[in-house]
Amino acid sequence: MGKVAAKLTVMPESPEIDLDELQERLEQSLSEGAKINGFERDDVAFGLVALVPTVIVPDDSGGTEVVEEAFAEVDGVESVTVENVGRI
Repeated sequence: MGKVAAKLTVMPESPEIDLDELQERLEQSLSEGAKINGFERDDVAFGLVALVPTVIVPDDSGGTEVVEEAFAEVDGVESVTVENVGRI
C-alpha cells in the first residue's frame, strides 16, 4: 500500500491560544503510522492564526478521517478542514 499526504487547516478556538502548545498537542494526538511532515501558519483575521500541518498517513488506514477526528478532539481546536490530498 502507498501513503497519502494531506494538508489540513486547523483553526484554534481563539487568538489567545498558544500555537506552539497546540502544535504539540496535535502531534501527540496522532495514532501509529501517521506523522506530521511540517507545519505552516496562516494569518486568518483579527489576530487569529490557523495551523496548516501536512500529514502523512498509510493509504490503508482510512485516509484522513482518522487524523481529522483526532485533531478535532484536541483541546483548543475549533475546526479541522482538509485542503489538499494526494498519494505519494
